[in-house]
Amino acid sequence: MKSAQGKQLLVAVSIMLATIMQVLDTTIANVALPHMQGSLSASSTQITWVLTSYIVASAIMTLPVGYLSQRFGRRKLFLVSVTGFTLSSMLCGQASSLEQMIFWRIAQGVFGASLAPLSQATLLDTFPREKHAAAMSAWGMGIMLGPILGPTLGGLLTEYYSWRWVFYINVPVGILSLLGIYLYVPDNTRQQKRFDLRGFALLALAVGALQMLLDRGEQLHWLDSLEIQFYGIGAALALYLFAVHNLTSDQRFFSPGLLQDRNYLSGTVFIFVISIVVLATMALLPNYLQQWKGYPVATAGMVLAPRGVGTMVSMWLAGRLINHMDPRILIAIG
Repeated sequence: MKSAQGKQLLVAVSIMLATIMQVLDTTIANVALPHMQGSLSASSTQITWVLTSYIVASAIMTLPVGYLSQRFGRRKLFLVSVTGFTLSSMLCGQASSLEQMIFWRIAQGVFGASLAPLSQATLLDTFPREKHAAAMSAWGMGIMLGPILGPTLGGLLTEYYSWRWVFYINVPVGILSLLGIYLYVPDNTRQQKRFDLRGFALLALAVGALQMLLDRGEQLHWLDSLEIQFYGIGAALALYLFAVHNLTSDQRFFSPGLLQDRNYLSGTVFIFVISIVVLATMALLPNYLQQWKGYPVATAGMVLAPRGVGTMVSMWLAGRLINHMDPRILIAIG
């Protein structure tokens, strides 16, 4: 019994390290952007591509994770993703131009997109059903180390060493995670399924165009710009074609039946809204504190850290209360 619990703990720690690395990377680079701008000879508009390229690549490559894990096995996909993310992090740190940085940030997004969904699926398979809530709560608390440590660690590394270390810091974490996954994470049952390439391409185009529209809209004055109009038309057309294809094709990329489940639909809507509120400010505050308030980079990082502490505490409480209260009450309180 103790041996089984020990293995469960090792699996949880190994996959949590991978997710922490990915979440850390979404926050740690923000405070270093002004320093990267000077080092890479980029304008304030150009340097935002360091964030945009990563987000767009990650958003697109999240879509086929389910198919890839069933086709090649969750463990193998995990190993490839962690290896690729770790190597691309190291190469981001060695980038000598904006073009190189953007290329390796895209690679980071491609490999990092699968880490969170694979971690959640592996946790649910590893722990018995009665421990799912506690396991997911502990996982959530663990990954909140990213928003807590990211800004502070990024600020300290940038101020006392170099902005390059905000990427190098991923290398030892990635190696530890890779060893743990290789040794302790079991593989899942593989399934031979056809991949809906047309559906994926249309949805990826819609998501990518929409992300570009939202990211560059303010800089280009929204619909006054032909580029933004192009993104908007492209996103709408691709989404329409995807909907038609998904409703008429026998091989569907996304099952419309999922939306008939009220719990799934409401949960998706809640996550969508909460992510907008939480992640939007996370991207904007570092530049605001440094450029408009004049905070040193290390101080800006420390100012941003407490929000992660609050989230971690609430996750811990939710994990303890969810077995004793109706989850809908907890959601309403939140």
